[in-house]
Amino acid sequence: MRFALVGYGKMGRMIERLATESGSVIALRLDEYNNVDGAGLTAANFAGIDAAIEFTAPSIAVPNLLRLAELKVPTVCGTTGWFEDLESVRTAFEANAGTLVYSANFSIGVNVFRRVVSEAARWMSRQSGYEAWAWEIHHSAKQDAPSGTLLRLVEDMRAAGYDRHVDAASNRAGAHPGTHEIGFDSLADTLTVRHAARGREGFAYGALQAAHWACCHAGVREFAEILFSDDKE
Repeated sequence: MRFALVGYGKMGRMIERLATESGSVIALRLDEYNNVDGAGLTAANFAGIDAAIEFTAPSIAVPNLLRLAELKVPTVCGTTGWFEDLESVRTAFEANAGTLVYSANFSIGVNVFRRVVSEAARWMSRQSGYEAWAWEIHHSAKQDAPSGTLLRLVEDMRAAGYDRHVDAASNRAGAHPGTHEIGFDSLADTLTVRHAARGREGFAYGALQAAHWACCHAGVREFAEILFSDDKE
């Protein structure tokens, strides 16, 4: 596979290393120097590209995605903090019969964690004596707080039927790759569910898995939809 990296920071470099080790080719790298105002998002640059993997910043992700939709490039987006514009981005990809895989978190472990949290919330929704919290910590350079993953976890709890208050908090410090925690507490006991990332590899592996899927499928999908589907080949 021939991939393009839109965003060539720490995540982009990690994806490049893992892609190369698995036999794929990073044929295009766009960063803040050669993609100012989307200058690198051209049909010529993306000729022969099987999929683009976008990890940039919330302020530029949406313009990047709209242009990639126009170019009909299958795209994986790991940037967070832009989901209020998801419907306009979805419309752009669908109008061009394109492919977009997005997620607040491409870690396979986190996506399994979300399912565990949903199940715990479903059971705890029936237990009025328990109150809930949601907490996360990331490195100080992460721009959105709370993280998109934490917000999605709270949404998952709501969807599972937990309609009471969830006290949410975030920390940004040092180089922490990311920990998310959901807890339920009562007079009797405490139940805590936690996922802790050891580094960026988990996010990169998931993004590459999504990129391989995007090369041969159409539609706008959240990563969990394809991760837990039988149609992943």
